[in-house]
Amino acid sequence: MGADVGRIDLNDHSQGGSFASRSADNEEDESQLSIHPRHWLKAIEAFDLPRLTYNVDKKYFETLKSKPTLFPPPSHKTALFRDRYNLVYQRLLRNESFQSSLGIAGVPSLQRSSSNLATGQSYKLTPIANLLGRSGTSHLLLGLLTTSPTGDLSLVDLTGTVSLDLSHARMIPEDGAWFAPGMIVLVDGIYEEEEMIKGSVLGGNTGVGGSIGGHFVGVSICGPPCERRDISLGTGNRQGSGELSSSGGFGWVDFLGIGSERAQGARMRRIQEKCLQGEREQESQTETSAPPRLKVAVMSEVNLDNMRTLDALRKVFSSYNDLALHERPQTFVLIGNFVQTAVINGGGRAGSIEYKEYFDSLAVVLSDFPALLQHSTFVFVPGDNDPWAAAFSGGAASTIPRHPIPELFTSRIKRAFATANAELDRSHQNSTPAPPGEAFWTSNPARLSWFGPVHDIAIFRDDISSRLRRTAINTKTDEDEPEPDTTMHEALENDTVTTEPESVPAAANKPDTTSPAATMARRLVKTVLDQGTLAPFPLTMRPVLWDHASAIQLYPLPTALILADAEASPFCMTYEGCHVMNPGRLLPEGAVPTVRWIEYDVLRNRGKVREDRY
Repeated sequence: MGADVGRIDLNDHSQGGSFASRSADNEEDESQLSIHPRHWLKAIEAFDLPRLTYNVDKKYFETLKSKPTLFPPPSHKTALFRDRYNLVYQRLLRNESFQSSLGIAGVPSLQRSSSNLATGQSYKLTPIANLLGRSGTSHLLLGLLTTSPTGDLSLVDLTGTVSLDLSHARMIPEDGAWFAPGMIVLVDGIYEEEEMIKGSVLGGNTGVGGSIGGHFVGVSICGPPCERRDISLGTGNRQGSGELSSSGGFGWVDFLGIGSERAQGARMRRIQEKCLQGEREQESQTETSAPPRLKVAVMSEVNLDNMRTLDALRKVFSSYNDLALHERPQTFVLIGNFVQTAVINGGGRAGSIEYKEYFDSLAVVLSDFPALLQHSTFVFVPGDNDPWAAAFSGGAASTIPRHPIPELFTSRIKRAFATANAELDRSHQNSTPAPPGEAFWTSNPARLSWFGPVHDIAIFRDDISSRLRRTAINTKTDEDEPEPDTTMHEALENDTVTTEPESVPAAANKPDTTSPAATMARRLVKTVLDQGTLAPFPLTMRPVLWDHASAIQLYPLPTALILADAEASPFCMTYEGCHVMNPGRLLPEGAVPTVRWIEYDVLRNRGKVREDRY
């Protein structure tokens, strides 16, 4: 789909006058379009995203033509990891540190005093198969970190496998990210041959299953550098007129199935400006000078089987219901688990009848705020304890992406929205009425698209931090060992994880960026975005549907990522232009009844942790 869109638009450019006339028609059509922002909000399920794969030969993305199935052939499992590797590999080669043309004088990025790139040096990856016969030499490897059947660490790429020794390796940066089996990592070290490799009955250079003899002694290990969204799309060099540059990138690829950046980006930005202009005109009539904002209220771990949760939700909804219409969030995102224990699995306290009653109770609370139901969009994202996946997983990690909550349990909430919209008197509305309020039950993960590809918000519910802490590898280093050469890694880390000053709870006077919670949040954000996937684990630990693996990829980076992790403290951080938010638990632990959520400003791409008592 993405490739087809690109070809169509490229042909339009070659048609000269016909393209100009089509542009004029588009401008006329835009004048007839709705100027209400919620008209341009779309919730996209993971199963509706285009199934894209990176073609190494063409260096472009292609749409898979085969029909997805839950029982694909084993070759699709191999393709899952091969596509991940190819995606990270091409992203790495696009990094300036791996381009041989960096020796050209006058390039501003070469003036970094902390890097030896000023000498024109570039870095080169070595395929694992090319290590044969080169014992005692230093190399830089890119591969998948795995655990061999003997329990030892190995590194795998498309050419082979080598045993890995990280007993003397240093993590770069120190305590900056997690490294666990299932991740693609860069390892700098020395290859040493042996006559007999451990775990293999064959001597010499070649072992069983494509593994080579000997082992690779790692000196340092780091994750592949992340790539900003504008660089991936080729829109980084935006001119003063707002036109897109024509340099590289995948701007013609339709990653979400709603139009590519180059095909729809400029048009959607014009529509967004018209919508904001309409909001300004309405605000001027109400004598308010605040700039228009598109707000999203995000709540996670909404356990409906806890009666305190309904009181907390009532407090949140009441605080927004008392605000003016333009100050309310236009979207409410409610993320599971909606029950504390897995349902319909024989061992939980709740069955299908009890689970429906929980949502019926939520419908009663929502019915008390008809103004919110009439003017807002509610999005529900399930967790691992929600049906029907919990019926088979028993609350353990279920297969992702997973389907939304069945309609069997949500009928009462839909009725509440229908009743509120029927009571709304639209006779006093202007010529372009606002769309009615509605509720979406979407998959996990899911995407929210606002104004097409302009605002891409990814949502994922998973306790990923605890899984990373359990499986992360630890390296042993001595205090008297010499420091490894970190020049390359400094060159790769051009951006840092930034904690926004407004991301801490209101009760705190100043943001503490050195606290253990902030340190862990930075590690979590860097690990996930550098890996470019929502599930950097083996399939045995986090099962993934092979034919829908592209839905969990984070390439290009979304404009914002809601990483709902109940085991981590709430935070709002920006890394490589992607704003990552974790709402934490709706009801934090403590004696004082407190409700906590995140308020996200779409236009400013900034979130803020909100906290209140109920």
